[in-house]
Amino acid sequence: MTMNPTETPQTAPGKVYLIPSALYEGAGFVIPPYVLEAIKDCQAFFVENERSARRYLKSLWKEITIDDYRWVAIHKTEKAVKQQFLDLLAKGRNIGIISEAGCPGIADPGQFLVAAAHRAGARVCPLVGPNAVLLALMASGMNGQQFRFLGYLPIDAQERIRAIRQMESFSAKQNCTQVFIETPYRNNQLLEMISRTCQPGTLLCIAADLTSGNEFVQTKTIAEWKKAPPDLHKRPVIFCLLSER
Repeated sequence: MTMNPTETPQTAPGKVYLIPSALYEGAGFVIPPYVLEAIKDCQAFFVENERSARRYLKSLWKEITIDDYRWVAIHKTEKAVKQQFLDLLAKGRNIGIISEAGCPGIADPGQFLVAAAHRAGARVCPLVGPNAVLLALMASGMNGQQFRFLGYLPIDAQERIRAIRQMESFSAKQNCTQVFIETPYRNNQLLEMISRTCQPGTLLCIAADLTSGNEFVQTKTIAEWKKAPPDLHKRPVIFCLLSER
């Protein structure tokens, strides 16, 4: 095929690496070595928090020259961020997406960029790393074949009670583990409400501080948790619930 002199070759779109990060600063031992190879293949990073992402990459690769890379914060105007993302991909740049803790796109920002990458025909490369939702489910002893991640429950008290009753009922009917989270400073209030609302025999797994030195994972019935509730204030927690009625 002969190219017309006025035409220019089309640049293949860059690759998108979904780069996992540690759940705790200093817990980089959970990151597989091949993640560093992907980092070295990037020319730009789209991140949830630029300061912590820079510090994280420096911990994995001391020789990195941080300012040699393009940095874009994901939390800014979505339309503008997506346009910068697509422009870089069109130029053949490889991009890493890094969320604050865990895996991008799973209970963390980044999915709208991944969707845009697919539409642009770019290769998306998910990398193995810690994800608190999956770690909690793995350790819960509950049904890992059927589960739902619900994110945050409603803040309003009555709506929250209704949501807890609905997920307990759904879990009983479908034998489906319900996975959810809360803002750390409201964990104790949520646990107290679950204890008042759910049936005594319903199972609840509390997975706190995963991968840290203070990791705590236990599954008990609601009746058992009532006797000795843990203090979860300001601790990152994943809750898993399963009703076996």
